Amino acid sequence: MWIADGWKDYELLDCGGGEKLERWGDQILVRPDPQAIWESDRKNRGWRTANARYSRSSTGGGHWDKNKLPESWPIAYKNLRFQVKPMNFKHTGLFPEQAANWDFAMDQIRRAGRPIRVLNLFAYTGGATVASAAAGASVCHVDAAKGMVAWAKENARVSGLQDAPIRWIVDDCAKFVEREIRRGKTYDAIIMDPPSYGRGPSGEVWKLEENLYPFVKLCARVLSDKPLFVILNSYTTGLAPSVLGYILQMLVGRRFGGHVTWDELGLPCTDSGMALPCGATGRWMSK
Repeated sequence: MWIADGWKDYELLDCGGGEKLERWGDQILVRPDPQAIWESDRKNRGWRTANARYSRSSTGGGHWDKNKLPESWPIAYKNLRFQVKPMNFKHTGLFPEQAANWDFAMDQIRRAGRPIRVLNLFAYTGGATVASAAAGASVCHVDAAKGMVAWAKENARVSGLQDAPIRWIVDDCAKFVEREIRRGKTYDAIIMDPPSYGRGPSGEVWKLEENLYPFVKLCARVLSDKPLFVILNSYTTGLAPSVLGYILQMLVGRRFGGHVTWDELGLPCTDSGMALPCGATGRWMSK
């Protein structure tokens, strides 16, 4: 498991009973988590005194019960800065386990010894965009949600990267890649975090099990002659990390060589000493 253990402003305090107790800066949150099916003794007082709790509804969805919680607040990861805030569907705008992938990307970019162009697809609020730009890459950030791209710009600004070479694109990822292919544009690295299910701007239906392989095959066509790395992430329940690795091996490794690794992402839990599984990632790297 690749464990994101470099945080100071985020901490998974405890988890169990289908929930997790987290510290985001000075704010304590309780959120549902489908992986935490074991029991917890819940001795941590944060379970009782949390600033906010997200409660699921029996009819679907859910809501936040907030005591004293700011509308948004800053947190830091190493030299990166982000604004977080409670959103619909329990989210905060940041997936802290992705720091393991940020570290990987930053290390690859810094050791490359040449200018690196990164394409970040389904880029959300820009964690990987900010990390890649901070490491010295030029980045193309693509997401279909205008509000998420605006949030990502804010994260770049608070990280001091407002003047970094980042292109901000609001578009359907597949259509954007198709246009880049026609334009002859290429990238040295691609980061992808596609959803399990979604709809495009014109109502196109995305189902990961049906669309992931052809989408990665499409994206491989915008890789440069000397690509550096590809990261493929998924939160789809039941999709093994090895599936992501095999896709990258078939579509990238067979063409460019290099090697592929895959594993779960995880967050260390302070009270139990265990690591909470948080999705799967496959990585291809040139060397």
